[in-house]
Amino acid sequence: MKKKLGLLLAALIMVVSVTACSNETKKNATTESSVSVAKGLREKPYAKEEFLLGTYVRIRVYDEGKEDALAPAFERIAELGDKITINQSGSEIDAINEQAGIAPVTVSDDIYELLKHAYDYSVESNGGYNMTIGAITQLWRIGFDDARKPAQAEIDEALKHIDYHKVTFNDADKSVYLEEKGMIIDLGAIAKGYIADEAAKVLKEQDVTSAIVDLGGNILVVGHSWRGENEDWNVGIQDPNNARGTILGSIKESDKTIVTSGIYERYLEVDGEKYHHIFDSKTGYPYDNDIASATVITEKSIDGDGLTTVIFDKGVKEGLAYIEQHTPKGTDAIFVTKEGRVYVTDDIKDTFKLNQASGYTMGDRSELK
Repeated sequence: MKKKLGLLLAALIMVVSVTACSNETKKNATTESSVSVAKGLREKPYAKEEFLLGTYVRIRVYDEGKEDALAPAFERIAELGDKITINQSGSEIDAINEQAGIAPVTVSDDIYELLKHAYDYSVESNGGYNMTIGAITQLWRIGFDDARKPAQAEIDEALKHIDYHKVTFNDADKSVYLEEKGMIIDLGAIAKGYIADEAAKVLKEQDVTSAIVDLGGNILVVGHSWRGENEDWNVGIQDPNNARGTILGSIKESDKTIVTSGIYERYLEVDGEKYHHIFDSKTGYPYDNDIASATVITEKSIDGDGLTTVIFDKGVKEGLAYIEQHTPKGTDAIFVTKEGRVYVTDDIKDTFKLNQASGYTMGDRSELK
């Protein structure tokens, strides 16, 4: 029950982030004149919510007459969740892990594609994102009722089984092989992003042009807001140091995904010390740096997922530089530190709006070490 309550709070925070900004925009517009609604869209969306993927999944569709698009989108989410989630009956990832050091496992097209993406992220980030982090995440179990702080000897042993170079792919039969016993693939850091992209794809196949896909820390906005053909969505960035649904700032986007990963989402407290769920594959412990949350804005949610982990690994200064120098144009990042400073990539420094009442201040990148 504790686990579900925590996940519900995390999901509610993300919904508040979008809804609060939307309501503020609506409020401002109403004071000027009656609220305008774009042709073919509706102010009150068709909405559906289910507890899937360990969180509350919400989809809102604003196209008139497109309520039927919700069902296939949710079916796709549930289908992929069953294939990807570890420690779940029928999971294809579990099947691979169970055969570690024994034999290759042939998987579906969906999972093979996702695993290849995971491997590419692991290589490109030099292990900043590591698809074989499972030996550590399954040891700590943060976010579950049996979470615990392992002994150092256990962590040292688990670290021996983290090596993405030892994942072998066979394109001919779409099989995947973990070369050593004890290796565990855990795609938790990118799974929701991939699934959000697939849900959006289903909506677009149903001719939906305006929608919000909300998978907890992954927000994907389809098209423009119901308020007009060229009106971007106003998306709030939550306050990671309060985790009470408080918005510290906002940014306007369309056909983009906004993915946030923070230390507030899931954590374990032992002897007065908090251990969050974002792990360093080199140490076997959660990252110990100044970052409270990292948000990535990009076109694909799977990229946003992978990149939030990568830049968490790099820290604020190198993370900003990585986004600006090694990702496609249109990819941006927002860092929030534990000390209440906010840093953004140069391309959005004029469009990100800090809530002046939040108590946060914009950081000067020249001060970063």
